Amino acid sequence: MVTLSKIYTRTGDNGTTRLGNNKTVSKTDLRVECCGEADELNCVLGLTLNGDLPPETADLLASVQNDLFDLGADLCLPDGEGLRVSSGQVSRLETAIDRINANLEPLNSFLLPGGSKTASWLHLARAVCRRAERRVWQLRETEAVNENVTSYLNRLSDLLFVMARNANDQGRADILWEPGRYQE
Repeated sequence: MVTLSKIYTRTGDNGTTRLGNNKTVSKTDLRVECCGEADELNCVLGLTLNGDLPPETADLLASVQNDLFDLGADLCLPDGEGLRVSSGQVSRLETAIDRINANLEPLNSFLLPGGSKTASWLHLARAVCRRAERRVWQLRETEAVNENVTSYLNRLSDLLFVMARNANDQGRADILWEPGRYQE
């Protein structure tokens, strides 16, 4: 367990930080950037949880927030030891996607992000999740990363998409893209 008795250490004042294995790296290190992307996503989910959500949705998002801390712990330990995102966590997201998507009509157009306030927050979280996934894939080009991390982020963006649709009156209030509508 983590104990934080002192919040500032001054070790970052020179532009460096430590990974979970105590290796000192630049604050601009791609692995640190990936951890930051997961943190930003978690913050957007925290904002989303302030909305008017059904208990089942709130519980699911709270579990995802905890998973994102697992994901950050996985990323900050490059040597493969310690907490790892598991295939079971990915499967849990797939089960939730299938359950939520079963209540939605198939799409015949792409969606514009928006609709209800909750759906808008979920769409923002989805976009942040996709950026986090791209950054982790960039890291995987040069360093070893648990493949469940990228799978989790990929499924999570899909889950956030179907949750946004569900928050839009089960997709009935989705805003459909109308190609060329405003062309002159």
